[in-house]
Amino acid sequence: MKIALYLRVSSDKQETANQARELRQFAAKQDWQINRVYEDHESGGKSDRAALKEMLRDASRRKFDLLLFWSLDRLSREGVLPTLRYLETLTGYGVQWRSFTEQFFDSCGPFRDAVVSILATLAKQERIRISERTKAGLAVARAKGKILGRPKTLRVTPRDVRKLRASGHSFRVTAAKLGISVGSVQRLAAVS
Repeated sequence: MKIALYLRVSSDKQETANQARELRQFAAKQDWQINRVYEDHESGGKSDRAALKEMLRDASRRKFDLLLFWSLDRLSREGVLPTLRYLETLTGYGVQWRSFTEQFFDSCGPFRDAVVSILATLAKQERIRISERTKAGLAVARAKGKILGRPKTLRVTPRDVRKLRASGHSFRVTAAKLGISVGSVQRLAAVS
């Protein structure tokens, strides 16, 4: 089986050597061939990690059959839903995944369906919590008098446009004076 390793530490001052050594030994015992090692030295809370992106790109091209990582928090600390999306993405590409220290996080073991179901349930609960927090935050903002939603547009009539245009203003100047786009001025000027 061709596998890839994903290693991550939170900063440039930390080393991935311990993760790498343990994962390589484990892969050797399984008789797995390591095709690639992806290594990030930044927070797992960021989704734009270079090695993570490259790993997902290579997974989509089936450059490996299984991704082995130290633990789920080494793969991602973005929260349940984004982490689940990474695992679902790998599964969708036909790539299995496995956590070294959390043997229950294993897409190729006998508990695969149970693990995926639990993760899906956790993700659903996370979405519900995010929605509840958002609604609570909006309620607090409304209570403080904050006006929410898209800003109200000025009511500009064709008469307003004709009046400025009749006094010699260009479409651009008319648009600037009325606070609308040149295209809107042209449309309103065409209305009889």
